[in-house]
Parts: sequence; C-alpha cells; structure tokens
Amino acid sequence: MSDDMSVTPQHKIGSGFGRDSTAAAVIAGIDLHGKTAMVTGGYSGLGLETVRALASAGAVVVVPARRPEHAREVLAEAGVPSGAAAGGVSVASLDLADQSSVKEFAEDFLGSADSGGADGGVRSLDILVNNAAIMASPERRVGPGWESQFATNHLGHFALTNLLWPALVAGSGARVVSLSSTGHKLSPIRFDDINFDTGYDKWRAYGQAKTANSLFAVQLDRLGRDFGVRAFAVHPGGIMTELQRHLPREEMIAAGWMDETGKVDARFKTPAQGAATSVWAATSAALDGMGGVYCEDCDIADPTEVGSPEARIRGVDAHAVDPADAARLWALSAELTGINAFGG
Repeated sequence: MSDDMSVTPQHKIGSGFGRDSTAAAVIAGIDLHGKTAMVTGGYSGLGLETVRALASAGAVVVVPARRPEHAREVLAEAGVPSGAAAGGVSVASLDLADQSSVKEFAEDFLGSADSGGADGGVRSLDILVNNAAIMASPERRVGPGWESQFATNHLGHFALTNLLWPALVAGSGARVVSLSSTGHKLSPIRFDDINFDTGYDKWRAYGQAKTANSLFAVQLDRLGRDFGVRAFAVHPGGIMTELQRHLPREEMIAAGWMDETGKVDARFKTPAQGAATSVWAATSAALDGMGGVYCEDCDIADPTEVGSPEARIRGVDAHAVDPADAARLWALSAELTGINAFGG
C-alpha cells in the first residue's frame, strides 16, 4: 500500500449538503437494512438524532449508555422503536470513563447470542459513531489518575473501537465516525503533560480531547483502510444540548452563546442539523474510498485559514490532522490502555 496514493485530501468535495442540512435530509434514499450501527451517547442531543436517522433507514442500532434505564426511557419517549429487528434500537450498559466497563461491553457485543450466523462468524458492525462526550467539566481523575475529559472522550472510545475491531472488519466496508469539534483549536496534544498534572484548565483539557478525537480518526483510517474500514472526524457545529451541563449560564452569556433572556444565538444549529454531518460521514456514497479527514457542515472541511476572521470557528487546524502526532497519540493510547488491535 502506498500512503501517498491513499491519503484523502483535506478539502471540500462539494457534497451538495451544507450547514443547514438535517440528518433526515442526508440519509434520504439510503437503505441500511441488514446493517448494524452503534452510537455512543445515542440518547440525548446529537446522539439521539443520529440514532433516529440511522434507524429510519433500516439499520439495527445499538446504544451503549452509562445510564441504560434512562436511555431506554428517553428513546421510548422519542418514539424510536426498540428491538433487534430492522430499524430497532437496543441499549446496553457502558461507562466510557471505566476501562473495565468498556471491556465488558465489547465482550458482550462480540459474544452476543445473535452474533455470527450459520457460519459461526463474528458479529458484524458496519457503523460506529463515537459520539458521547463531556465538555469543560470540573477537574476529575478517573482510572489510574487520567484527566477525565481525555479519558472519557478519547481513551474510552479508543479502547472501545480497538476491542470491537473484529466486528468492524466483519462489516461491509465499515465506517467509524469520531466526534471532534472546533474545540480542537483550543489545544494540541500536550504530550509532556497530558493529564494536566501541572494545573487544570477545563477548556484546554476539552480542546486536547477534541484534538485527540480528530487524530484518532487519522490514524485509525491509516491502519484500517487495508481491511476496508474507514474513519472520519466530525465537527457537528454549535448546538445547545446536555453537553453544556457543566457550564454556568453566566459563562454562556459572556461567550455570546445566548442573551440574558436565554435566547440562543442564531449561529447555533438544531440537534437535527448538528447530527447531519455524523450521519453523512457514516453513510454517504460520496465518501467511498476516502477517510482520515475532518468534516464539517456535511462536507470535508478545508484547512483553517490562519489569521482569518473565521479561523476560530471554521476549518481544521494542522495539529488536529497531523499524521505524526496521530501515530504518536495512538502509541501512547495503546500504552495507557493496554489495548491495540494492531499489535506493536
């Protein structure tokens, strides 16, 4: 394989969709019957809309949830059908901040009763959307002292994806979607102090985690494309969801996200619009043969125009798609978790 020939350019391709497209619009006409999808955090905000779209196209959708009973209640209230049939959604317990929980979930999925088939093969997974996240949370340590945003948003999904690798390879041209954001612009990977041991900053910690989500897609795509598995990083856009639960109202007003009456700024998308880029990256035929790129507004993003008025809110910064940093982060993540589907 020649890396040079298989690297997808980080530039718009003219998808025909845009900022205001909805998840329903981008999946219209796509048939996912016979496919299995998984969406972490698929019971609130963007995740719920992503699940709704994938199920509407006929996929069987698995929703790993830290609070499974709550997730089932939310999905039922949203009118999303439950069950293992086409268009149905099932919920299973998973805490991304707990590596033992991730291992238990993956083992259960791979060994589930409906796995394989007549040939006894591995249960397949065609779409994995690593959507769940925490943002700008108070300082918290998990596991062996890991900073919680990096541990939950990145290391949890890193372990999950690697443990589910046999199912992804068994899928038919599987895709992995990693939810990043413009938050990546707040910090590169702090390889010399990845756990903020020298002083915690909630926004830099979030920025590092979102950079990690993007770099994860870069390296996973490089490692996985020979197996038919492609990966994409996605910025969904600004959306008011439960992701903001750790932010005081005053901070959101000061940032211009809402006015003093609580009216959300017009720059923000609806959850249905926010989920569109994830759904597009997971299903669009326009991306066949591509991968390892950062997407926004239902298209591959252009590189950030450094110094421009929109540099903070548009495009992808070089540090979030740097192949050397992606490989370095993968090696570090494998060392920290003790998990690596590709050995070494």
